[in-house]
Amino acid sequence: MAENTPRILLAAASSGSGKTLITCGLLEAWKQKGIRLASFKCGPDYIDPMFHRSVLGMESRNLDSFFADRETLRYLLKRGASGADLSVIEGVMGYFDGLGGVSKEASTSEVAAYTETPVILIINCKGMSLSAVPLIKGFLEYEETRQIRGVILNQISPMVYTKMKELIEKELPIRVYGYVPKVSDCLLESRHLGLKRPDEIADLKEKLTKLAEVLSETVDMDGLLALSRTAPVLSGASFEEKNVDGNRVKIAVASDEAFDFYYKDNLTLLEDMGAELVFFSPLHDETLPEGISGMILGGGYPELYAEELSENKAMKTEIRTAIEGNLPCLAECGGFLYLHETLEDGEGKVWPMVGVIGGHAFKTPKLSRFGYVTLTAKEDTIIGRKGEKYPAHEFHYWDSTCNGSAFLAEKPTGKRSWECIISQGNMLAGFPHFYYYGNKNTARNFLDLCRKSLKNPAL
Repeated sequence: MAENTPRILLAAASSGSGKTLITCGLLEAWKQKGIRLASFKCGPDYIDPMFHRSVLGMESRNLDSFFADRETLRYLLKRGASGADLSVIEGVMGYFDGLGGVSKEASTSEVAAYTETPVILIINCKGMSLSAVPLIKGFLEYEETRQIRGVILNQISPMVYTKMKELIEKELPIRVYGYVPKVSDCLLESRHLGLKRPDEIADLKEKLTKLAEVLSETVDMDGLLALSRTAPVLSGASFEEKNVDGNRVKIAVASDEAFDFYYKDNLTLLEDMGAELVFFSPLHDETLPEGISGMILGGGYPELYAEELSENKAMKTEIRTAIEGNLPCLAECGGFLYLHETLEDGEGKVWPMVGVIGGHAFKTPKLSRFGYVTLTAKEDTIIGRKGEKYPAHEFHYWDSTCNGSAFLAEKPTGKRSWECIISQGNMLAGFPHFYYYGNKNTARNFLDLCRKSLKNPAL
């Protein structure tokens, strides 16, 4: 008998409607009730899952229909939800906002349709009351798959809410599951790429605990749980990977305050394929883990810790020596910046970095390149052959005098394209972030090279 996967998706009409705040508050409230939870985030987002993790004390995963097709997406949801009483998916941007802002492709609504998940639409009622009715009506009529099953009204007074709930349920075929009053002392601060990380927000746990107490009183928690159980069984293909080699290969993964942008499913896929992941800190450690056969330097905010990274000369030397000695290395965005000769911090001061990339990384006044891209290899690299394609994304205010030319990045809508990524020896480094399930050869070929390098260090 197929296992049921109770689930709901929290979406909104636009960004800034309170999705992350409400999602975290509901997760905390359900957690306090002893409900076993799994959480997910739509889209290419690293920060919001950190907040889910801070609430749950467990991993949060991404669901992205640009990176993964329908069957893969369903598999990843089912696998990540295993053993949970409830899975909560947080949407991204506005519910229908997808590629280029003019397509439903890669939108929250597409993820909801692919996974057949009941949707709760969060309506930000700040400066609005009756106008919420035609807004909700438009969303219901525009959606073809009819996944929207309820609404939560945000930033509304109890008195106005009572009247609005009665009006909405009278005029529309939708249920109102509660409201969120103004909770200014529970707000989460932001940075240029979105919310600040959980460890940067003072009294986060206290804020979320207080919010959970409020939501337990103002939101129909039991009703949402009952709605989640109406979701159909997630049938579909299995994408389990087997470690055919049998031996595990040890991979060093940078993980600290400066480097913490990783997709959980990327790391899980590496482990499924035979990797033993060993985490280390370029900020605090002086040596790399012993016996490693490869290294991954993920994204993050190295510019915030440029002085500390620069002054850790022992680690910089270890990494430079390892890469120059042909240790296979994947570096994305923040990890890419760290490998430069110099890095400019947020105040404009320049700091020496690892130095295996002969260039300077510098701050720009706006996002240099942002959003989804399709990467096409212009040459053979450590993750695949010339001509192979990979879905990826970029988002960064920093740029480089040495972006590389091993791949051609093309926007999925429009005609914009540019060269990117340095392929140098056994190192692949650039701004784009890869999602390995979009092209599993990324992980497979990297680990194969690590195994070969272990047997023959001269490779």
